[in-house]
Amino acid sequence: MSTIAEQFAVFRPHWTDIIEILIVAVLFYRLLLLVQRTRAMQMLLGLLLLAGTYVAARTLGFDLIRYLLETLFQYGAIAALVVFQPELRAALARLGQSRMIRLFTKLEESQVVDEIVDATEQLSRAKTGAIIAIEREVGLDEYCQTGSPLNARVTAEMLLTIFTPYSPLHDGAVIISGNVIRAAGVILPLTQFPVEDKTLGTRHRAALGLSEETDALVIVVSEETSRISVAHRGRFEFDTEPARLQEILTGALKTRSTLSRSPAPVG
Repeated sequence: MSTIAEQFAVFRPHWTDIIEILIVAVLFYRLLLLVQRTRAMQMLLGLLLLAGTYVAARTLGFDLIRYLLETLFQYGAIAALVVFQPELRAALARLGQSRMIRLFTKLEESQVVDEIVDATEQLSRAKTGAIIAIEREVGLDEYCQTGSPLNARVTAEMLLTIFTPYSPLHDGAVIISGNVIRAAGVILPLTQFPVEDKTLGTRHRAALGLSEETDALVIVVSEETSRISVAHRGRFEFDTEPARLQEILTGALKTRSTLSRSPAPVG
């Protein structure tokens, strides 16, 4: 009897084993959340199919198929890193995002939101194209380097001046951090994913690209249709009314970590 009990003792996990299983389960769940609705999910399903084929080939003794699959698995990991570099970059960026929430001064927050909404509404009425990125937890310093540093306080007048047609900085994006316009004329990365709406121009694709790589909130004003759109987490909300934009910005700035002093100059 004791011998049988000892044989089955391995199936009685220690409390540390249970904790380890839970940690692995949580990590696997987070990984699935990161790759859902991306090409990486399709890749994962493809790998599962190949793994099933490999097991079947070994079981049935199909040596040629087994050899080809083993060769594919040997070099497939390197190929996957190259092909799926955009998805991996976006996933790693999201993993590094801080969840710490700090308080933002209510009056200052309200003023920043009002200035951005006011400028966006005026730009829309004038059919002036614009793209405004609001920094949140993930820093946008590397993108600021591609534009001209400003470090100016956020005002509707300043934003309208920047996006005035034929001005030196009107073609690029503006990056706002807290209550400061960090840089203007910024070049943003275009989305690496297929865009279903073929009417979307470069501004919309750039807004989508930044929102895929960071947690920034990106506002786009179309000069063709004058409609306001907001990109976040790789998704667009089109035809955003000023009241809705104010609601979105208020929620975003509440969870944005800000410093008591202005950011250091860029470049």
